[in-house]
Amino acid sequence: MERRDKVNYYLDLAQVVAQRGTCLRRKYGAVIVKNDEVISTGYVGAPRGRKNCSDLGVCIRNKLNIPRGERYELCRSVHAEANAIISAPRDKMLGSSLYLVGVNVADGSYVAQANSCSMCKRMIINAGIQFVYVRDTQDAYRKVDVADWVEHDESLEGVLGY
Repeated sequence: MERRDKVNYYLDLAQVVAQRGTCLRRKYGAVIVKNDEVISTGYVGAPRGRKNCSDLGVCIRNKLNIPRGERYELCRSVHAEANAIISAPRDKMLGSSLYLVGVNVADGSYVAQANSCSMCKRMIINAGIQFVYVRDTQDAYRKVDVADWVEHDESLEGVLGY
């Protein structure tokens, strides 16, 4: 029997976590791992106690035709990466890896060129996470060195979206 490689194993976990998401557009799941130990998980959803878009039956960003990667201040949800970071102690995140999977609600496909938004990138940097793995297909993924986000700061260029 052939074993699943570790990166895809953790991405599979992130995909299962994403199933708890409440966004009507995309379900993201994040898993933070250090030394082969899961530190925390997170999925997209409204802050505790607030109604989720899935409960309300409406996504304001969809309603206003806001493009992907823009105007997150209008979104009701906390992103998967942020929820995972909130749930983890910083000392355990230093030098860790974050595994991220995004799935389109409409058709179940993987989000093309998925990436963390600029706010989540800033949180990942400050959390001390070293690498981010992002799923592109069931078996293919990208590995991002977080130091590249520090060196190539898109916010200086006014880049919108991702």
